[in-house]
Amino acid sequence: MGRSFLQTTEWLDFQKSLGRKTWHFDDGKIRANIIKHDLLFKKSYLYIPHGPEILFDEIKSGLSNELKNFISYLKKTGKEEKSIFIKMEPLLDTVPELLRQTGIKIGHSSKNIQPHKTVILHLDLPEEELLSRMHHKTRYNINLASKKGLQLIESDGIKAFWKLLKKTAKTDRFATHNFEYYERLLGFFKNSEISAKLFFVNYENKPIAGAIIMSYGNTAYYLHGASDRDYRNLMAPYFMHWEIIKKFKSLKFQYYDFWGIDANKWPGVTRFKLGFEGQVVEYPGSFDLPISKIWYLIYKIARKIF
Repeated sequence: MGRSFLQTTEWLDFQKSLGRKTWHFDDGKIRANIIKHDLLFKKSYLYIPHGPEILFDEIKSGLSNELKNFISYLKKTGKEEKSIFIKMEPLLDTVPELLRQTGIKIGHSSKNIQPHKTVILHLDLPEEELLSRMHHKTRYNINLASKKGLQLIESDGIKAFWKLLKKTAKTDRFATHNFEYYERLLGFFKNSEISAKLFFVNYENKPIAGAIIMSYGNTAYYLHGASDRDYRNLMAPYFMHWEIIKKFKSLKFQYYDFWGIDANKWPGVTRFKLGFEGQVVEYPGSFDLPISKIWYLIYKIARKIF
């Protein structure tokens, strides 16, 4: 899979374009994109998405100093920015363990920003094998949808996507970013190493499902999606993903990341994604390094109340 796009310079520049303060730490052995998120009372927290990246497998003589220097840098920056805590969401299990081996106290957090579990489809298999591996119901729905006159198109119609997304969010009860976020996301990554594309499934010239796909390196990521439940009998989401998968497969991408499953929070979406029978990948989760212990306690209490 390689490096996460969330740890690229381009993603940090995108965060800056949203008005967020950012930093990049890199001493040759540890790398981290750091993003400031504002909280109430002029407080904040610093966030490291899919990081830090530690470029060695185990602590050898002297290397623990690099980790301690990194944490000292985080603490100093956090204090300067009135941060309550530092949130890290590394991709490798070894990262929190390495940090703890140096005596640094980080706690596992129940509040994840990025999904801690996902489904990744390997695209280096023939189409026939990809289909044969799918759950029989998923395969049936793809075949059914292909006979309904659906069409996958690439589009810049962000307003149409926003309309679909609001309708989906209301039905499924999930929060979205604001309209400007999606508009900026698509506009920002047009001429970048990271690409953001918007796809629609049209039925009788009307968009009934949509997806924003990010691509970086050898992986395509399904970041945001929506579908009109009034047309659920057409099985448009199955058609959409299969057509997008085939498109990126033809472009020689190796992986398709469905970007998040959670059987408790999103049971229907999770069943849908698991039906494609990709590899289930679980990340270590979210870890908090408190900067102000008193404010961190207040923050945790407030989260439980509100």
